[in-house]
Amino acid sequence: MDSQPLGQHSLVALIPARQGSKRCVGKNTRRLAGKPLLVHSINVAKSCGLFQSIIVSTDDVETFAYAKAAGADVHARKPEHATDQASDYAWVSDVMEGRPEEIFCILRPTSPFRTASTIRRAYARLIGTDAHSVRAVERVSQHPGKMWVETGKYIAPMIDNRHPDGTPWHSSPTQLLPLVYVQNASLEMAWSWVLQQYRTISGELVSPLLTDPVEGFDINTEEDWEKAELLARKMAIC
Repeated sequence: MDSQPLGQHSLVALIPARQGSKRCVGKNTRRLAGKPLLVHSINVAKSCGLFQSIIVSTDDVETFAYAKAAGADVHARKPEHATDQASDYAWVSDVMEGRPEEIFCILRPTSPFRTASTIRRAYARLIGTDAHSVRAVERVSQHPGKMWVETGKYIAPMIDNRHPDGTPWHSSPTQLLPLVYVQNASLEMAWSWVLQQYRTISGELVSPLLTDPVEGFDINTEEDWEKAELLARKMAIC
């Protein structure tokens, strides 16, 4: 794909908000800084100025109401696409079937601190390269080259790689090991044709969007929720 000026393509924001969270019950509609959690993602999608449509995919009546009130369209998630075992590809491909947008962007409600700039940076990375998709990532705090797995009575390196001189990664200074990233929930953005050609939401050529700890903050547990409340108060003060 050739590079295009920012804003030349058509985009749709997809916000997945199924019910059934077990570790942080009802999190998508719980209020953070006075708003239901999913509304933060709807609002930032509006503010970035890139999306022709904003769609919340849900199987929950309460979420449906909040999404409509916030100005988003709603996709009724099929029951088989709303289980813990269902893949993202299943619901995304269902939403995108027949839609005209060239690019889709997944904005998960559990990452409420991404900004309009976060989304625009991802878009610039996608159209500025040959990437099939862009995924938000952050540097790992513990390198997998230093990790071990049980093998009966003993342990073995999880990654059994070595430097050219024969030194195992687990016995090398961390700064000599390749950079490793972990994905976070901030966003995924991809060309729509990837869904049909690769039957995944990311394709094969994935460009990293390096986010800071706030942009990539993800709420999965009650402890995370408490941290999010503190962070929201701090950001409001700042």
